[in-house]
Amino acid sequence: MAPNGQGRRTSRRVGRIFLRAAITLLMVITLNFIVFRIVPGDPAALLLTNSRRDVTAEHLDAQRQRWGLDQPLIPDQVLSYLSTTLQGDLGYSFHFGGRRVSDLIMERLPATIVLVGLAQFIAIFCGVMLGIYAGWRRGGTVDHVSMGAALALYSTPPFWLGLVLVVVFSTGLGWLPGYGAYSPLLASVGPLDWLADRIRHLVLPASTLALGLIGQYVLVARAAMSDVMTEDYMVTARAKGLTDRQMLMRHAFRNAMLPVVTLVTLNLGYVVAGAVTVEAVFGWPGVGRLTVEALTARDYPLLQGIFLLLGASVVVANLVAEFAYSILDPRVRQ
Repeated sequence: MAPNGQGRRTSRRVGRIFLRAAITLLMVITLNFIVFRIVPGDPAALLLTNSRRDVTAEHLDAQRQRWGLDQPLIPDQVLSYLSTTLQGDLGYSFHFGGRRVSDLIMERLPATIVLVGLAQFIAIFCGVMLGIYAGWRRGGTVDHVSMGAALALYSTPPFWLGLVLVVVFSTGLGWLPGYGAYSPLLASVGPLDWLADRIRHLVLPASTLALGLIGQYVLVARAAMSDVMTEDYMVTARAKGLTDRQMLMRHAFRNAMLPVVTLVTLNLGYVVAGAVTVEAVFGWPGVGRLTVEALTARDYPLLQGIFLLLGASVVVANLVAEFAYSILDPRVRQ
């Protein structure tokens, strides 16, 4: 009976987690529509901004009818937006000549995942390990140096750090390119030269993102480990004669990872959204730069698609955090 009862409790808990995620996602979709509709300006007029002919009232009416802007906001436009979004249709871009929003995002998404994903991987590995060690050896040289560096990196704006790296390593030393994702003149070279060129363009923007994230991970991991070190079970473990390595691996590390997991999963949820300021500084052709272009053009459908992608990725990241908590802390499953 006990296993069956435990299984039912687990099933109910999993069901509640997915239900909360579905409700949250529906709220994100609804708010996404409302927020961009209360922004000042006439989308129909924006669509004809670059037209060379004189824009008349007839032109505006025709454009509103073409894009469904002549329908009542509530409930027609709302229901139409919810229906098409749930079917995977994110609409058509105003700024990019009526291209599908989903196609535009999918074109930019690989570049963003490569950039932000690599930076996150480096930051998680280096930042968490350094923070755990600093918290484990509080008061030591590594602790003081890592905390000072982490605070400096965490408080530095990413765009300013990126500009410094460009000035030093690109403009000054000429070691690395400071703009774009590839060299246009190398489009017809072999695969190894093509890969080397992409890696060279990736170094500076990935380093900019990774350095800022490392500071964040060091601070959180160090604080979590410091709290764990004061717990009664750590004193008991030392009284039992456990070595430092046994205490770290059996008790301290696993419990210190709980708040770190939350930060890691939430940050991973932002991978698909890109780094707006960093991509703008380095001219990286990702979703972050696409966001800037959409904001400049006030392209409502494209902005809605990008922010919906961001909201959905954060919801998925929260789901991962919930299940990771269950693995790290058995009390959550009770």
